[in-house]
Amino acid sequence: MIAYETRLGKIEISYEYLSKLIGSAVSSCYGVVGMAPSGKRQKLFNMLSKKEYADKGILVKGDSDSISVELHIIVTYGMNINAIAKSIVNKVKFVINESTGITVDRITVKVDGIKE
Repeated sequence: MIAYETRLGKIEISYEYLSKLIGSAVSSCYGVVGMAPSGKRQKLFNMLSKKEYADKGILVKGDSDSISVELHIIVTYGMNINAIAKSIVNKVKFVINESTGITVDRITVKVDGIKE
């Protein structure tokens, strides 16, 4: 949970909200087929449930000053991975800053698969 004070009161933002916000932004990027589960907990949950979740493959860490994001994506075959990663980084930074006012310190994009 990220919490900070403003002149109007206390604001609390959950990591789940940030993960879902980032997941919807990444999924809409050109060349991204989907997200790959990250960590043992997400892999186990993915095996038990075939439903797609917006926060799959996303790990968010940080505080009210800045956050770091780790993404596990699956890309389309034949696409420029460097261009896709740059697009994702720019979009995630913009969406998080516009929605919450929190700066994104670091974004790590890991390509876990390629689909045709």
